[in-house]
Amino acid sequence: MAGGLAAAVPAALFAAFAGTALHRHQLLAADVVLPWGAVAALVLLGALQVLVAAAFRSLVPTAAMGVLCYVLVGWWSAMSPGKRLIAGDPAGNIWVYGIAVVTVLMLAWCRRYRRQQAAPAPGVPVPAAAAGAHD
Repeated sequence: MAGGLAAAVPAALFAAFAGTALHRHQLLAADVVLPWGAVAALVLLGALQVLVAAAFRSLVPTAAMGVLCYVLVGWWSAMSPGKRLIAGDPAGNIWVYGIAVVTVLMLAWCRRYRRQQAAPAPGVPVPAAAAGAHD
């Protein structure tokens, strides 16, 4: 688990920095502003979360990435107006609040990558306490 957390911290830092730099990119199509940068930043975060979950076969690094990225981005959006990196516009809101949504979705998706407990070999008796029998 320590290896997973050691990998999750730099991955979360990268996702927070790159996503914050990317989230302001917009496309103007038919007089409608499409914040494609915020969506791309969330896709980047989700991809990194799946990567660490699959590599370490645990949900802990995925959750740690989401929490650390959310804390960093929340801090950057709560700074004083002259220093604020993330404005309270639609692109900023999609990026900030989307982190929580993507993290929950990735935790649900990545449950399949968890380590499974090994089944006992055929013919080996299972102790009553392990089988769930209670007296």
